[in-house]
Amino acid sequence: MSMYRLTVPVFQRGLATLRNYLDKTETYAKDKGIDPNELVGARLAPDMLPLSGQYQRATDSAKLAVARLTKTEAPKFEDNETTIAELRERLDKTEAYLASIAPEALDGTEANEVTIAPGGNKITFRGDEYVTTFALPNFYFHVATAHAILRNQGVPVGKMDYLGRLS
Repeated sequence: MSMYRLTVPVFQRGLATLRNYLDKTETYAKDKGIDPNELVGARLAPDMLPLSGQYQRATDSAKLAVARLTKTEAPKFEDNETTIAELRERLDKTEAYLASIAPEALDGTEANEVTIAPGGNKITFRGDEYVTTFALPNFYFHVATAHAILRNQGVPVGKMDYLGRLS
């Protein structure tokens, strides 16, 4: 499997799931007569990031993974989203960035060194190990946590929403 297929389409699929969650959040809020933007600040626990933070980290994970592998600069976002519309705009910008990546740009990146420093601990991976042991698990952690926050708030999201289109 190519590094492109292992990254860009997988991230695009997860971002589509996050977009669907925003649609469901707006519908839920309308049906309940609440401001959908109130849900942007919802969190599972006091020491966890709110929904907006999950969207920020998921989009960062996707764009930074590709940029680190290709040794290019990822677009920078301010992490200041407080509305559904702003989260959609962040998704749009991330999706546009991913769509701009040619499959050939990731050819050979499985052997590239990728160094990250989570929590100040410097770790160096081979490109393929970085994708499979850090980038994808980290990305899906934030997608799953967004799912859990919305579910906890009563938004009717289920496993099939998380999995997305299967065809």
